[in-house]
Amino acid sequence: MSGTGWIWYPGDFELYHGMLQNFQREERSYGWPAYWKMDDWRKNVRLYNKYQLREKTRIRVTAAGQGYVAVNGRKFPFDRWIDCPEGACTVEIFVGNMFGLPCAYVEGDVICSDASWMADDFTECHPVGMSSLYRDKEKDPNKVYYETEELLPVSEKEVCGGVLMDFGRMINGTVRVTIAGDSEKASEQVSEAFAGEDRGQDVRRSAGEVTVAYGESAAEATDLTWCYYKSEHVVSGDVLRRRAFRYLYLPGCRVGHVSCAAEHQWVPIPVKASFWCDDEKINRIWDVAKETYRLCSGLFFIDGIKRDRWIWSGDAYQSYFVNPYLFMDEEIDKRTILALRGNQDIVQHINTIVDYSMLWLISIEKEYWITGDREFVRMIYPKMEGMMRLLESQLDEHGFIRGRERDWIFIDWSDIDKTGAVCAEQVLLLKCYDVMAFCGKLLAAEDGAEASEDGTAPGASETGAPAADYRKYEQAYERLKANLFAFFWNEEKGAFIDSYESGRNHVTRHANIFAILFDVVDEARTRSIIDHVLLNPDITRITTPYFKFFELDVWGKTGHLDQVYEAIRDYWGGMIDRGAVTFWEDYDAAQGEPEQYGMYGDPFGKSLCHAWGASPIYLLGRYFLGVRPLEPGYKAFEAKPQLSYFRKLDCVVPVKGGSVSIKYDGEHLEVASDRAGLVE
Repeated sequence: MSGTGWIWYPGDFELYHGMLQNFQREERSYGWPAYWKMDDWRKNVRLYNKYQLREKTRIRVTAAGQGYVAVNGRKFPFDRWIDCPEGACTVEIFVGNMFGLPCAYVEGDVICSDASWMADDFTECHPVGMSSLYRDKEKDPNKVYYETEELLPVSEKEVCGGVLMDFGRMINGTVRVTIAGDSEKASEQVSEAFAGEDRGQDVRRSAGEVTVAYGESAAEATDLTWCYYKSEHVVSGDVLRRRAFRYLYLPGCRVGHVSCAAEHQWVPIPVKASFWCDDEKINRIWDVAKETYRLCSGLFFIDGIKRDRWIWSGDAYQSYFVNPYLFMDEEIDKRTILALRGNQDIVQHINTIVDYSMLWLISIEKEYWITGDREFVRMIYPKMEGMMRLLESQLDEHGFIRGRERDWIFIDWSDIDKTGAVCAEQVLLLKCYDVMAFCGKLLAAEDGAEASEDGTAPGASETGAPAADYRKYEQAYERLKANLFAFFWNEEKGAFIDSYESGRNHVTRHANIFAILFDVVDEARTRSIIDHVLLNPDITRITTPYFKFFELDVWGKTGHLDQVYEAIRDYWGGMIDRGAVTFWEDYDAAQGEPEQYGMYGDPFGKSLCHAWGASPIYLLGRYFLGVRPLEPGYKAFEAKPQLSYFRKLDCVVPVKGGSVSIKYDGEHLEVASDRAGLVE
């Protein structure tokens, strides 16, 4: 990354803001911090650079925290101009911050804070961390700077003894309340009018005060007992805290007595894609998926804007697939990866979920294919090895990973036999070994020498990253693969079973889907899984958008695009038909009002704006527009539109460093790119 900007110890920005993000959850008047171990950022660092100056120059250092600047060993305070002498010049910044992120900004004609600086926590040195969001000296990296838009309700109506305001879209932001007219007189009239209504809610209020209840649905907003967010004793002029909602409900009010304006807030990540075809339902699905994804993309990928607002590794894993087909923003991927992993030492699985730890590790290969950034792989590889040490500490005599006390074996909300070693977990572990070997080879090749007999590349990088050791992962892969087939493949069922220890020989889709996605099975077994599992109506179907992503990815990978297209129209289109303005955490067509909003035993526990609901963007871009990298970083890439599904197309898909334009009028196809590397 080039250019002047704020600099810090790499990963600390993500740890600091990741902790703030995971403390944002609020539910029914209490805060709910994340329930897993979160690593702390460094409180004091040394930032430094060395120059050979042709002539004397000046610098000024601004820092968030306390400390000093040293030029060739001579100390100076922050925020004053400092002369740097001609010749050899070493600039050091020592900054500490007990309550925030220690960071610095260096301005000068010759010397400035850029990617050439190093960061030292007094045990390890690495290239500094930076962000394109913090180029301006006036933007403190301890704060989040949002783009904003003021929005007003598109409708207001009196229901249930109050006013229901519909903003027509999901909002993540603040609300400003204005109480008009004679509030005391209005309050008395409303109390008299609605005191007799029996809704289990006290609609009386003090003069000049109102209650504001929030909802992703109208049903949630008007339920004062079960709505997630509610502010009481609100007076005119109050600006309420940042929350997510579509509807506001003000009990005990009449239309015109109170007005509410929302300030929607978002982190500015440009949308670089567009999609239009002759199927209006598909167009609407793409647009709603885009809105869902944008709302769940801030400094990090979060699961949902109402519940939980946390950074979940499984949710983020799918967001990494959507990103290159909408944003092509490398930084949000890397920020999320770093925030999830924490510091070098790791003793607990990410989000406490074993499969989420493995998806985190697998995501590094995906990131490299999109960005081609070997330096990121080199920087993150020691943390990948730390993750592997944690995973391997839980292996049994067959090399199968097992959950420990406080571990969560999730996979999906489904009837999976989780007795003992679970097959889906072993398939993920197999892919982890594959990714470790891939990244290890990559670093060994970059070191410019062949690996030694044990697979270790000679030497380590100047940044202190350990040399890559990959042959042990190749060997572990082969051992685990042999045992996977020996214990979990059931020839009679033509598929993998969930558990060999329970005796149930229970088959679900999940492990079998992973096996195809991660190239564990050959063509014959892939065909067997498709016939005996994926096309078998007796195998429990997938209901969550989370795992439907993996299932549809398999259908796309194996060329069964009819199933993908129909599922997009039926499943996501079903939510559109219900009036969804963003896609939900879960959808069951058999459920109606108000059951469709419930989850986890909570009548409004379901998130109606959930990141994993945005997967149609990936599915359409990858399989129907056919855009994908053929080499890391899109050095070569292809676009193979599936024209049998469309009579017309007018689409733009981003690629690294540019975009691909696809136009089809029913007769003529035009595929063009503004950068080299396109293979049609």
